[in-house]
Amino acid sequence: MEWLEHLVGGDAVALFSLQALLVVFAIVVFNYVLRRALARFGTAAHKTDTFWEQALVASARRPLAILVWVVGISFVGQMAQAQTEVAILAFVHPVRVIGVIVCLGWFLTGFISNAKDAIIQRRIAYGAEVDRTTADAIAQLLRIAVWITTFLITLQSLGFSVQGVLAFGGIGGIAIGFAAKDLLANFFGSLMIYFDRPFAVGDWIRSPDKQIEGTVEDIGWRLTRIRTFDRRPLYVPNSLFATITVENPSRMSHRRINETIGLRYDDIGKVAAIVEDIRVMMRTCPEIDQDQPVVVSFDKFNDFSLDIVVRALSHVTAGVEFQRIRQDILLRIADIIAHHGAKIALPTRVNLTQPLPPT
Repeated sequence: MEWLEHLVGGDAVALFSLQALLVVFAIVVFNYVLRRALARFGTAAHKTDTFWEQALVASARRPLAILVWVVGISFVGQMAQAQTEVAILAFVHPVRVIGVIVCLGWFLTGFISNAKDAIIQRRIAYGAEVDRTTADAIAQLLRIAVWITTFLITLQSLGFSVQGVLAFGGIGGIAIGFAAKDLLANFFGSLMIYFDRPFAVGDWIRSPDKQIEGTVEDIGWRLTRIRTFDRRPLYVPNSLFATITVENPSRMSHRRINETIGLRYDDIGKVAAIVEDIRVMMRTCPEIDQDQPVVVSFDKFNDFSLDIVVRALSHVTAGVEFQRIRQDILLRIADIIAHHGAKIALPTRVNLTQPLPPT
């Protein structure tokens, strides 16, 4: 300090300015060294198979840089407070406390998010099943808990009574509950989705009660975003899922083939042979589950056709692949009908504009 005073000739303002400049220079240098060290550590972490280290480095970069500036600038403010009587400088210490606590909460929430993403990517890389809905729910609950704890610690550090805040929150929570009942209903609706798991991100869902059908893209605390088949986003309040029936075709174990083929009345003598050949074809089809009932039979005498029903369950549930299999089965049935010299019936129409023949 003496050499600095000698350097500025005892000028207090010049001495403070020089000290502040040195502190800022030290912050910049320390931030540079810290950034390089974290970069090296991050490179070494990516070479290992430990995702915790990668998440730790990714989460610490920005909060640590901000923390260094908060501590450095607050140190300059304390020096200014020691030399002046400016009232606003009395807030330097509380601001530093808040900055340190917020940076810590920022780091923890970032670590939770990065660890979740790293765990999901790791399980995908190893071919394990990933439940993104549950992972997102746990991560969001942990982040909320971190920020609530950060808020309470900040109040305690500033001299406020946490017990009083909690008591006030309990009384105020009743009023808020009545004012925001829809918001709370959506929140508990999201918890129901997370715990019951009627669907997850990526599932194709539909509701017979409402005009809801599409692929789930995101499950939030208030809304669930569904992408319809014509690529329109559909935002559904989570509370609605507690009152409607939701069908999840993505979790089908089988998909049903249910067809009715009508033959002409002229082919009545060929029906039994056609039915038998179709039954043999269905029994030898590899995409059909032979452990489930396979029904091929003459059903009824319809108004203009002899109806044959074909019912079976397919292992394949994916839409495009199932349609290909269904098409293949229908074409093979058509070949069997043609092989027996029969034809598929067409509706019979009577032209009433022509005069009837004489009796």
